[in-house]
Amino acid sequence: MPPTPQELATAALAGDRRALARLISGVESRVPGIDSALSALSPRRRQGPGAPRVIGITGPPGAGKSTFTDQLVASARAEGLRVGVVAVDPSSPFSGGAILGDRVRLDRHALDLGVYIRSVSARGHTGGLSRAAGQIVDVLDAVGFDVVVVETVGVGQGELGVMEVADTVLVVLTPESGDGVQAMKAGLLEIADVFVVNKADRPGADALVRELELAVHLDMRPGWKPPVHATSALSGLGVGEVVSSLSRHAGWLSGEGRGAWDSRRADGRVRTWLDLVAADARDAAMLLYPGELAALKAGSRAPETMPRPRQERD
Repeated sequence: MPPTPQELATAALAGDRRALARLISGVESRVPGIDSALSALSPRRRQGPGAPRVIGITGPPGAGKSTFTDQLVASARAEGLRVGVVAVDPSSPFSGGAILGDRVRLDRHALDLGVYIRSVSARGHTGGLSRAAGQIVDVLDAVGFDVVVVETVGVGQGELGVMEVADTVLVVLTPESGDGVQAMKAGLLEIADVFVVNKADRPGADALVRELELAVHLDMRPGWKPPVHATSALSGLGVGEVVSSLSRHAGWLSGEGRGAWDSRRADGRVRTWLDLVAADARDAAMLLYPGELAALKAGSRAPETMPRPRQERD
């Protein structure tokens, strides 16, 4: 008989990597009993910011997010910190599984027992994250990782969900990704805690840095002002300065920024609940209305006429 989710959770807490992998698979697949096992865990972030530090990395495709994740992992390991990576990959259109691109780029850490890398499939979920991402972060938190890096799938303007999972959001852009005005249109100013202009040796990098700095300066909202760094993740140029800014933001969250952290965590808990409700509703609808579903597939019934919860309308 296979182990139950609770047994897997107990083994994962004791340091069993295989049990940890199977527990996370259970989170992704919503196996029976997984919700009870997760609710029994004790993530440290329920008490406040600090441990683990959860860093979200987002930005358009091709910006170098995976390479930057690799650099952050190396920096944390140099400090003796244990690192978990949740790499949200594009989904296979056939199996729904992750394409696993980030494991290829992070292969130099594959044999390091202080690093755990998990690729998860977006499975069509909006916001650049998978439905299970927040719960997987809680699992990595509970088993004792010091730093958790969440890298989004790279869908561009829809990646606002990362701010509800991460404590600090690092937005990676390149000169080719467009000017600062386009970045602001994408809502990146609202979610960024640190800006990185990667591939800074390319034409247009200095101009993009200036545009971002001006946008940050003109933003009249109180609180943390995102620093802007020019880097080359491939060579490591400027990575140390980014790491310093990430540390300063973590300190700010533990002090005068505690209210902002509490608000994000509250939004994250609501997001997880709504995602679970949506998943349950989809599963229930498929089971409760097989005849209607067959008619919908055949084209003899319109989606608007399918059964769904009614809402009062004015």
